[in-house]
Amino acid sequence: MQYMLMIYADPAGLQALRDAEQSTALAAYTAYTEALKSAGVWRAGERLRTGDTATTVRVREGKTDVLNGPFIETREQLGGYYLIEAPDLDTALSWAARCPGASHGTMEVRPVWSM
Repeated sequence: MQYMLMIYADPAGLQALRDAEQSTALAAYTAYTEALKSAGVWRAGERLRTGDTATTVRVREGKTDVLNGPFIETREQLGGYYLIEAPDLDTALSWAARCPGASHGTMEVRPVWSM
């Protein structure tokens, strides 16, 4: 079964780090990605730009509204994701706990509902 591991964090946190700390943080994600690939569970994953680059689209009563920026009111924003193949939820949760994002933000794990 496929699981989406979504990484939520305060984008100001990474920006506040010194260059050497940012390099260390990015190296941790690179190592984690390589571990997923080596284990054969990695399917996809990307880092997302910050929420201030987002555009929100809603359709209400046939009218399309396009809003600049994220619509949500929260400090933590979706910053990236991994799509993995795992035999069960416990395995997916184990991989989520190993993600560097778990130590400075929140990991949300959801099974993919194939269509």
